[in-house]
Amino acid sequence: MSVASRNQDSSPSAKEIAQFFTRMLRWSAAIIPMAIIVGSVCAFFLWSLHEATRIRFENPWLLWLLPVGGFAVGWLYHQFGKSSERGNNLLMDEIHEPGGGVPARMAPLVLFGTLATHLFGGSAGREGTAVQIGGSIASAFCRFFRLDAPSVRILLMAGIAAGFGAVFGTPLAGAVFALEVLTIGRLDYAALLPCLIAAVVGDWTCHEWGIGHTHYQISYLASALSPSANFHLDFWLMAKIALAAIAFGLASRLFATLSHRLSAFFKSTVKYPPFRPVLGGLMVIALFYLVGTADYLGLGVSSPDPGAVTLETLFSSATIHPWSWLWKIIFTVVTLSSGFKGGEVTPLFFIGAALGNALSGAMGAPPDLFAALGFVAVFAGATNTPLACTLMGIELFGATHSVYMAVACTIAYLCSGHSSIYLSQRLGIPKLKSDKGYPEGTSLGQLHAAKSEKGNSPSVSETPKP
Repeated sequence: MSVASRNQDSSPSAKEIAQFFTRMLRWSAAIIPMAIIVGSVCAFFLWSLHEATRIRFENPWLLWLLPVGGFAVGWLYHQFGKSSERGNNLLMDEIHEPGGGVPARMAPLVLFGTLATHLFGGSAGREGTAVQIGGSIASAFCRFFRLDAPSVRILLMAGIAAGFGAVFGTPLAGAVFALEVLTIGRLDYAALLPCLIAAVVGDWTCHEWGIGHTHYQISYLASALSPSANFHLDFWLMAKIALAAIAFGLASRLFATLSHRLSAFFKSTVKYPPFRPVLGGLMVIALFYLVGTADYLGLGVSSPDPGAVTLETLFSSATIHPWSWLWKIIFTVVTLSSGFKGGEVTPLFFIGAALGNALSGAMGAPPDLFAALGFVAVFAGATNTPLACTLMGIELFGATHSVYMAVACTIAYLCSGHSSIYLSQRLGIPKLKSDKGYPEGTSLGQLHAAKSEKGNSPSVSETPKP
């Protein structure tokens, strides 16, 4: 058979093209209304979060009620949460192995829990809330349409993409995040188009409700007069970025490790779950008085105090904040590990930007560029999603520094090892040679348990079950 004949035979037929578009129309009938609802709920969530933060700024004494708010959140989850307590890890397990489904109660519970956390000053984010809202609504659509297991898997991934894209205003990153976060080193392209549709529609819906997102500016090489304003590479700057990326990866690993260990400590020490966030709230209040500033409470995106450390000020060259990244880790780990609700991603943005700002002073590098690199690279290391975080960097900061973004995210991803804020992530292609003996599909929770019990000796038969 000639080359021309083979090429002709491999071309899709008119029937196959028609079948493809028919499938897409069927998917769109479920995905578009689902994403519109997710985007609308995320818009309400972002508006509510803004109002809760404004009220806290106007009433600093609300911090004293953080243990009370923590008890309310803990009690609600203890009484009504059931499997919803597992949050994003439940979503991942349902995508890998569809079974019991994601309960509808997850969305209102996490929405209330996150707003309570921020109203009283807990250090948390918003990604986890948006993703769980998306997954809960997508699961309701799965039940309504009575989808089979493969279709449930795709629609749940689309729900994650819609929530992520809407809450951060980054639809491309949201689509790829939903594919990349499930399995380390592998992407499921079967869900790419559904996730892209969901992320774009979710983001568009959120904007249509009049909800905006914070914009960050990299002034380095931003002048239109610069011949390299659209694309830039510098050898010495790249070397500095590579070194900084190692620190970003280690910071990711530190955050994930502390989170899981402190969570285990709370569970083993405080047997009645509603009391765990009470203890965590008291610890946050003590930390507040220890450092003498409210800079590490809440999201950390903005502050009524012009001298405060925020994500916005970390992109400025005016002040270097050498230990802000560590304090934010401590505040956030205590808040979330004790049972308060929210997400880890916005605090990770703060941690990365603060560390990048500090490293820029030590390395003589542009502070706004290094803040942006840390912003996405620490997130990449903590979630094992370098591609999604590179796209997020381009969507948020433009393409001028896209190569620097990719290098920082990739190195941070490699240096974070098999740590993750999501223990239900699965192994696809292991990053570490010592972990290649574990079977593909092993969750990171199973991996860490096997290492702990068997002294770092991987064995298929010894891998614990979920």
